[in-house]
Amino acid sequence: MLVERSAPGGQAGMSSRIENYLGFPAGLTGADLARRAFDQAKRFGAEILSPQEAVGLRVDGPYRFIKLRDGNEISCHALLIASGLSWKKLNIPGIERLQEAGVYYGSSMAEARLCSGEDVFVVGGANSAGQAAVYFAQFARSVTMLVRADSLEKSMSQYLIEQIREVPNIRVQTGSEVVEVHGDGHLESITIANSATDSLRTESTSALFIFIGAVPCTAWLRGLLPMDERGYLLTGALLPRDGDRPKGWKEERDPFIFESIIPGIFAAGDTRHSSIKRVASAVGEGSITVQMVHQYLGKVK
Repeated sequence: MLVERSAPGGQAGMSSRIENYLGFPAGLTGADLARRAFDQAKRFGAEILSPQEAVGLRVDGPYRFIKLRDGNEISCHALLIASGLSWKKLNIPGIERLQEAGVYYGSSMAEARLCSGEDVFVVGGANSAGQAAVYFAQFARSVTMLVRADSLEKSMSQYLIEQIREVPNIRVQTGSEVVEVHGDGHLESITIANSATDSLRTESTSALFIFIGAVPCTAWLRGLLPMDERGYLLTGALLPRDGDRPKGWKEERDPFIFESIIPGIFAAGDTRHSSIKRVASAVGEGSITVQMVHQYLGKVK
């Protein structure tokens, strides 16, 4: 059973374009890749419970119980946590009341088409922001990227930087950040601070898309499973140790690479400490973990 809180594929599912995934030389949208993955999972017999959210975890003997938002529980022998990341929020005046009313975290094809002929602003300088800018440029009159750093090279893949340079209606403004948003019921303008000139200016716009990093969706596991200071789950050799074995580990064997401190509970993808934030690596970790689940279940039996 797969429990999914919102959109299939998480952040990858909301990506406007994925160009470096094996087997798709022309690239594809995150929504398309997520839809294919869901269809494939269902063909193999997976039951998908969505929209539904896990809010708690408890252990009783060989069973691991997941508490759902509606109060129900699901029991299992093995649990894989691949809850991914959620976008960091921009804490500036006016932004809360205009969220989903011109201010958006992440992007989707529907929102991009609504921006047809508009002047759009994108906050962020990493790959997600760059992919969104290239996609929005197909519909918007202009796309302005507001990057706090002094260059894109510090945080963005070179192939994407070259794409952005070739799109005439994309502007990149470095040393810039949004400090306030304005609007009555819908976004009307934003105030931008420039660190190089120490100046403020106001720009009219009806769409602001924010890509300023992400945090792991593990708050519901705090105090139950070991994690680092940012909330990423610790597994395998990364677990805190007490001598030869991880602290609190009660099995005679060592934990599997992606196994947490509780036997039979695994973590893979972006939610795991030291993971590589790429679709291909998340898929790879998931497939490796499946083999570990089989080994664990064999030992339990």
